[in-house]
Amino acid sequence: MLEWRERVRLYKSLVDQRSVWTQRIHAELFQHGVSIPEGQIRSATTRAELADHTGLSPAAHQRIRVGYAMIDAADAEAKPLKTALTRFGTRQPACRALVDTHYGIGGLLSVAIWSELGDCRRFTRSEQAVRHSGLDVTVDASDLRRAHGHLSRQGPSTLRWALFEAAHNASRPGSPDHDYYTTVKQRHNGKIAAISVARQFARRCYHILRNLDPDIVYAMPA
Repeated sequence: MLEWRERVRLYKSLVDQRSVWTQRIHAELFQHGVSIPEGQIRSATTRAELADHTGLSPAAHQRIRVGYAMIDAADAEAKPLKTALTRFGTRQPACRALVDTHYGIGGLLSVAIWSELGDCRRFTRSEQAVRHSGLDVTVDASDLRRAHGHLSRQGPSTLRWALFEAAHNASRPGSPDHDYYTTVKQRHNGKIAAISVARQFARRCYHILRNLDPDIVYAMPA
């Protein structure tokens, strides 16, 4: 389990690095008055256009070229790693149980949740799993004031990422959680709705993993 946890964390760090370099390229273009949505930065069409863009200085071209090289390097490592993680998630029985019982959790996210939550017998209540994920709300209070609550973010960041991704997937029409997500979003906003669904996922995954035989939880497919 520890080996797969480290692999998931490596994958997430590669994805984060790719995002950082994408944002740097976007910022560079913004400084030169080039308007391209961040979501299109990595497309082949955008890359081809920027290579011959006359509105960019030589130094800007160099920085953008280096940025794309770093994105390519991250992708070269992340793609096969994602394939391996997804394949493992479809074969490991505890991960498979998470996939089969949750709309929004696929092979990759199941490995992240399984490896970060670990043996859920160490938790006595589902709220402890929520707290472990860092999705619990803390409130700063004193005799004179009481601040608004915020996420503790004390647990593994990879677990929070996986639960948030699952929550966003579950917000789609056709998901059993779609109505709940929509209700919370209308009452508050999309971020709070995603957090609320992510907490529900943490509780459900806790119950599933805790009720499985330990041999299934720790099983390592050949």
